[in-house]
Amino acid sequence: MPMEPADIETLIKKGIPDAKIELTDLVGDKDHWSATITSTEFVGKTKLQQHQIVYKALGAFMGGPLHALQLNTQAPK
Repeated sequence: MPMEPADIETLIKKGIPDAKIELTDLVGDKDHWSATITSTEFVGKTKLQQHQIVYKALGAFMGGPLHALQLNTQAPK
């Protein structure tokens, strides 16, 4: 079952409250998303650690209703 962008954003913000999120539906099916996420929680973290923070926020939805997610994570400049 596809996910609405507002639902994805809500899940991420629950785990990363200060996150600024830009979502793009890559193929128009609400199943394959690209997300650019900026958060102070990413300061001093490797890309792998940043992605793990996002995956933790998404929990069981990743690999289930949220089939594919391309991540671009960054700390604020």
